[in-house]
Amino acid sequence: MTGSIRLEGYAIVSANGMIADSDCLMPNSLKFEADQEFLESSLDKAELLVHGRKSHECQAASHLRKRLLMTRCVTTFELDPSAQNVWLWNPAGISFDNVCRELGVTEGVVAIIGGTAAYDMFLDRYSAFHLCKAGKVHIPDGTPVLSGVGEGRTTDDVLREAGLSPSFTRLLDPEQELTHECWSR
Repeated sequence: MTGSIRLEGYAIVSANGMIADSDCLMPNSLKFEADQEFLESSLDKAELLVHGRKSHECQAASHLRKRLLMTRCVTTFELDPSAQNVWLWNPAGISFDNVCRELGVTEGVVAIIGGTAAYDMFLDRYSAFHLCKAGKVHIPDGTPVLSGVGEGRTTDDVLREAGLSPSFTRLLDPEQELTHECWSR
């Protein structure tokens, strides 16, 4: 991709690397005010958000943000007639780079906010991956943040294998063992 677009992933995971329960829904145990404040502030600065149909940020300004909703329900991409600022995008029908050109997104941050398929799609292209970890939360039989997580492989392992390395870690909520790690190339 030409221009100065930065692809950045944003996820909160349980101690065992899950973003959702077995029904692909984020449990309340993964919802923290400190994480939500960080996410909202970050998304306010993004030019475009990319996510699957069960992933969204559910914040007061959500309708103001330009978003690509990954789906197989369209051939290429088109404006969602039922939601403001949302384009339905089938990655099999048109490339991400072409969609960005069509939308006039040539610079700034494109935030990838989940689910697993969306995070996986950009794994080799992230400039940064912001990973918040909820150290006290365990989700057995959950949905992993990246498809390579599980069976002895951690989120850290998968990010490292993709060429990312931790650039900083900060504590968001000591009582909940909630941290924010930034992984970058």
